[in-house]
Amino acid sequence: MPVKARRFLRKMRGGAQAHLLEAEDGHYYVVKFRNNPQHRRILVNEWISSVFLRYLQVSAPPAAMIELTEDFLAANPEVHFQLGSKRIPVEAGWHFGSRFPGDPLRTAVYDFLPDALLGRVVNIAEFMGAYVFDKWMANADARQSIFYRARLEGYGKPGAAGFIVQMVDHGYVFDGPHWTFVDSPLQGLYFRPLVYEKVRSLDDFQPWLDRIAHFPEEVIDEAYRELPRAWLNGDRDGIEKLLERLMGRRKRIGDLVQLGRQSRISAFPNWR
Repeated sequence: MPVKARRFLRKMRGGAQAHLLEAEDGHYYVVKFRNNPQHRRILVNEWISSVFLRYLQVSAPPAAMIELTEDFLAANPEVHFQLGSKRIPVEAGWHFGSRFPGDPLRTAVYDFLPDALLGRVVNIAEFMGAYVFDKWMANADARQSIFYRARLEGYGKPGAAGFIVQMVDHGYVFDGPHWTFVDSPLQGLYFRPLVYEKVRSLDDFQPWLDRIAHFPEEVIDEAYRELPRAWLNGDRDGIEKLLERLMGRRKRIGDLVQLGRQSRISAFPNWR
């Protein structure tokens, strides 16, 4: 069930023109709207990715469906799209929310860390899992991530604090609104080779290779069943065919991952 938005905080960067909103559950969400400038299919891609990443055990913000009521939109005129000089209203209804890691007034979130800190991110190995995911899903975007400092109890370090990475922004899996699979060496790569420096063979992408090779159909069914009808808007046949093709790509996952070695940039400096 969706959670209602109750407060606007700020607009975010990016082509989807997402907004940071507080919801009635007390959490904050980066919200992409159904009638965003990129396409409503972006929300479908984001929702499916959130379900799959949770199963693959790759850290990503928890997702929620955020309801914007007519009353909320009337009380928050800042919530709108801007295309040149044209102001476009956001539609009332259900939208996609990616939970912000904490209170934005207290939690600093970074999209860049210097090398000295990047190498100490507690779950840096999950960049390998994200890369496998991006290859399987034909993510047409580069790998996007955020970093924040928090207690590390969930990482076997009680009492300690450190940096954690979360993988974000999956609107361009399936080649974005095109819903197709275009594979290239550069797809899904993070722009900092440091995160891949421990990769020396295909085996270093385990356990994610096996998790995708044996990805259960019931997880795909779960993601599909949860999609709001308004997000699909007549696309049910299209999404069913897309997910069927995705299942067929499981057996190719090793070959897809090795595409990155063909890139002109040295993304994997120690993979021989």
